[in-house]
Amino acid sequence: MKDKSIYLAPSLLSADFSQLGSCIKKIQQEQGSFVHIDVMDGTFVSPISFGQPVVKSIRPLTQLPFDVHLMVEHPETHLESFSQAGADLITFHWEAAIHHRAIIDKIHLLGKKAGISIVPSTPVSMISEILPFVDLVLVMTVNPGFGGQKFLWDCAEKISWLNTIRQEKKLSFLISVDGGINNETGLFVLQKGADIIVSGSSFFDGSLVFEQLKEEVKK
Repeated sequence: MKDKSIYLAPSLLSADFSQLGSCIKKIQQEQGSFVHIDVMDGTFVSPISFGQPVVKSIRPLTQLPFDVHLMVEHPETHLESFSQAGADLITFHWEAAIHHRAIIDKIHLLGKKAGISIVPSTPVSMISEILPFVDLVLVMTVNPGFGGQKFLWDCAEKISWLNTIRQEKKLSFLISVDGGINNETGLFVLQKGADIIVSGSSFFDGSLVFEQLKEEVKK
């Protein structure tokens, strides 16, 4: 693990919505590599969160890549608008789509990186056929929809499986993990093979110390 690059992607879902500029500044100051933006439509998950106007309005505030996580039904209808708003990476849910390869191809045609996400109840083997075509796999370790949930430990085996398949088939997708990430669970998933940890509540309340995690991973 000593030479492995790991990345932090703080989630704006747990930010103070009235202070998004300050929250983005905090992400930059504390070694964030991505800004994770959870887009919820009130259908695929219960809450409604950010839309394209918010993404567009905060785009000038940072040069960090925007990792837009579409927790929406019919994600294929939103690719162009979020691309134009400033997304660098667009991740959609396996469970919300049918023509997964076509969506991935469309994201790439827009000049963006493509990610696929799975909820805790979806077997990771379901996405095996599209792994050669994605840039990122997002493993949800809570049931999506609300921040501050407790980490589901059994989901971590998906990370190990993905890491093994990636090595065996010499694939290059990144493994990202989202849900209940703090110092303890963050270290756990990084040791399982994750490349990116998405943290909301623990990042913004100051309890997650990324520098400490990086040192622990190197041991």
